[in-house]
Amino acid sequence: MRLLSLSLLGALLAYLLYTAAPSVSRTLTVLGALRRYPPGAVVKEGVTAIPDTVHCEDLHYHAPSGTLFTACEDNPETRFKWFPPLANFDDPEMASKSRGSIHVVDPKTMMSRRLAFENFDGPFITHGIDVIPDSKAADGEAVYIVAVNHIPETQSSGEKGPHARSQLEVFHHVVGTSSIRHLRSVWHPLIKTPNDVFAENPTSIYVTNDHRHRFHGLMRTLEDLYLGATWTEVVHVQLDSLAAAEPTAGVTARIALPNIHNNNGLGHGRTEREILISSCTSGVLLIGQLPADGNGNITITESVDFDHVVDNPSYFADPYATPGDDHSGFLEAGVSRGIDLAHTQRSPTAKDPVMVTYIKPTAAGGWEKRLLLEDDGTVLRSVSAAVLVAIDPADDVDGGTTKSQRKAWLFATGFLSKSMIAFKVDL
Repeated sequence: MRLLSLSLLGALLAYLLYTAAPSVSRTLTVLGALRRYPPGAVVKEGVTAIPDTVHCEDLHYHAPSGTLFTACEDNPETRFKWFPPLANFDDPEMASKSRGSIHVVDPKTMMSRRLAFENFDGPFITHGIDVIPDSKAADGEAVYIVAVNHIPETQSSGEKGPHARSQLEVFHHVVGTSSIRHLRSVWHPLIKTPNDVFAENPTSIYVTNDHRHRFHGLMRTLEDLYLGATWTEVVHVQLDSLAAAEPTAGVTARIALPNIHNNNGLGHGRTEREILISSCTSGVLLIGQLPADGNGNITITESVDFDHVVDNPSYFADPYATPGDDHSGFLEAGVSRGIDLAHTQRSPTAKDPVMVTYIKPTAAGGWEKRLLLEDDGTVLRSVSAAVLVAIDPADDVDGGTTKSQRKAWLFATGFLSKSMIAFKVDL
């Protein structure tokens, strides 16, 4: 009987290992466990490093104004001592005095400009943002910007920390001016570990929680590695007013999409109702539809697998598309050796290799995938967002003859990158 029991146990273990094998193989691929980068693996030429873009985690292109928007930590030291998304809570006192900023980047001059804050003097620990047009202004003249802010909690004694009380900030900006006006802060108990935001409009905002467990330990590690740990969600936040004095005033929230593994970045898709959702360490882009009335659940219509960690997704709408020549598609960016982050995240001198993949639909109904950037971390350390800005075919000439190959500028940035980079790519 004992031998029979041991045989049955052995058979059960063998079965479990067999059924888990595809999942384990997938995790090892996405986290880059077997991916190696010898010194000097960088091969990309013609790269421009954009000044004053330190630790800019997210990036959005506002096509009507031809402007890029990003949120940057600015101080090279801050992120290595306080960044709740990586479970780094080392120095809450320093974080309580830190102030990142919103930048605009001109894709023609490759220069960055910090926007001065109006009506805002608190700490600003930057992460995901969204940029949407102000419907009351002429096209391209003004935008709303919603940003995640990982401020430390405050104890009754006034002491900061030890954990974060992350919230959202809502801003308004008139394009071309030098400042950005703070409208209000937003906090709700369902906003636990916010990573990125998707603004349907200034008062209807979707936000991701990227972990259930905030702190380093077995359960958080399990969240990252085990694809079955579908413990995160997209939360829909509704605001009664943009003029509230308190972060909790007039805020209601509900879960709009539950049971996602390591939920992360959000992006706008091909239509107003299409939402892009990244399942980070699963390496999966989820394509969904928003509920028509704002009160239902997000419906996932398609998913696409990538061979690396995926962070903030973006959609490139080809402005020069013609029938049979449309290069519109999606971008996913992520570190290519995510398995190293636990050891590198506190080191200012470490490298975190990166990958940016571009996909577009095929006539057969599948996806054409192409790697636009792979770097060993020398040119770009970490990547969490990338966007394409099309180059007018009439302006892209070689020896007086218009090139037949369509091109675009690829802009990429990361949560640990010393600067955003840009270079030309073939579409």
